[in-house]
Amino acid sequence: MSEIIHFYHINDLHSHFENWPRICEFLEKRRELHSDTGEEFVLADLGDHMDRWHPYTEATLGKGNVKLLNEAGFHYAAIGNNEGITLPFKALDSLYKGANFQVLAANLYKEDGIRPQWSLPYAIHSTKKGTRIGLIGLTAYYHAFYGELGWQLSDPIEELKHQLQILKGETDMIVLLSHLGLHEDERMALEFPEIDIILGAHTHHILHEGKLINQTLLCCAGKYGEFVGHVQVVIGENQAIEKEAQLYDTNKFAYCNGEKEWEDNLFQKGKSMLGEEVTVLPENLSNDWFGPSDLSRLLCEALREWCHADCSFLNAGLLLSSLNKGPVTKAALHSICPHPINPCAVMLTGAELKEILQESRNKDWPHLQIKGFGFRGKIMGSMIYDGVEFIASNAGCHQQLITIDGCPIIHNKLYRLAIPDMFTFGNFFPEIRRSPNKKYYMPEFLRDLLAWKLKK
Repeated sequence: MSEIIHFYHINDLHSHFENWPRICEFLEKRRELHSDTGEEFVLADLGDHMDRWHPYTEATLGKGNVKLLNEAGFHYAAIGNNEGITLPFKALDSLYKGANFQVLAANLYKEDGIRPQWSLPYAIHSTKKGTRIGLIGLTAYYHAFYGELGWQLSDPIEELKHQLQILKGETDMIVLLSHLGLHEDERMALEFPEIDIILGAHTHHILHEGKLINQTLLCCAGKYGEFVGHVQVVIGENQAIEKEAQLYDTNKFAYCNGEKEWEDNLFQKGKSMLGEEVTVLPENLSNDWFGPSDLSRLLCEALREWCHADCSFLNAGLLLSSLNKGPVTKAALHSICPHPINPCAVMLTGAELKEILQESRNKDWPHLQIKGFGFRGKIMGSMIYDGVEFIASNAGCHQQLITIDGCPIIHNKLYRLAIPDMFTFGNFFPEIRRSPNKKYYMPEFLRDLLAWKLKK
C-alpha cells in the first residue's frame, strides 16, 4: 500500500521568538491538512531552540522553551549545544521532565555511562499504515565542555554505527536528527547509505530543496525561525522511497494576530522573573566600547581572580551598556552581558603569551562585528587588561616592553592567562585554540562573575 509521510522541522531558533506565533499557526494548519487527507505528519526540532540571551529562557532555564514546543505539538527533538552546555547539570537533567515529545540524544550519557531518563538513542515511529520510521538523534561532540558539567559524550559517528546496527531490519526507513553541522551530515551520508533523510542543524546552513548525496537527502533550515523545513516522502507498493525537500520562508507567512504583543510580553515576563536584587551600587559604573572604563575593568579583574590567573584580558564589547547607581537586579546584569560565555584559563609560555598579547592589540578589532562563538553583542570593542602593562621601550621605537604584575615577561616561564572562552574558538588566537592546556570554568557565565565581583 502506498503512503505519503510529511516531516516538518525547525532548527537553531536560539530563542528568537519573533516568528514563533506564525510558525505555530502554519504548523497547525498543515497538521489539519494532512490529517484530512490521511497522510502522516511528523514534527521535529533539531536543537538550539533555547538560547540564554533571551530573558524568558534565562529566567526559566529553558523550561519555557520546552513549554512552547509542547504547545506547538512537536513529536521529537534533538538537543543542541545551547541545551547541552549552557545549563548546569541539574538544569539540563530536569529540562525535559515536562516534555510531551521524545528527546533523542544517542551520544549523551551521565558520567557513570548511564543514559539520562529523559532521552533515548532512537525511536521507532509507526505510521497508521504500518511504516516503521527509525529516528536517531545526535548532538555536537563538545566532549570537554560536557565533561566539565558532569556529562559524558560518545563519538557521534561511532554511536551512529552502533544504533544503525541495532535498527537493522527493524525499520522501513531511517531519519537522522543531527545537531552536528552540514560538514558532518555530508560525511554521514557518504558513510551510511542506509540513512534516508538527515534533518540537520548547528551550522545554520540553508538548503532550499535539500541536498542529495547518494540516496540520502540532507535538509537544513537556517536559523532563528526564518524557515520551516518540509520533507515529503512517498512510499510505493514495493517500499521504494521517493523524497523531496523544501523550505517555507516564515517572513512570507501571513501576519499572526497579536504576534508582536505576544513576543513583547514574553520578553517582559522574563525580565520580571529576573527581578532579584544582586547588590546596590553607591555610584554609576560606566562602560565604553573603545577604551578602559570602570565596568570593563571590574569584569576583567573578576575574570583574573576567578581563574586564579597571572593576567587576563577581554573585549569591552562584551558589556553592552553601563550600570547606574542604586539597586542592580539579575535582569540588569543579563541585559548588559547576555552572552553564554564562560571563563577560561590557558597555560602559556612567556613567548606564547607575549605573541598573543601583541596580537590582541590589533587596531582593526575594536570595530569588528562578531557573530557566533557565544557572543550576543554587536562589536568586539577594545581590549581591556588586568595584570598586563604595555610600556614603550624607546622614543620612536615600535617595540614594547610587556610586563605581568610589573615584571618583564620571561620567555620560558609558564603563565596562566584568563580569557572569555570565545577566544578559544575561531581564528582569533591560533596559539590559544591549539593549546591543550585550557580549563573552562562551567557553568558560570561572565555575568555570574560580574555579580560575584559586585557583591564583593
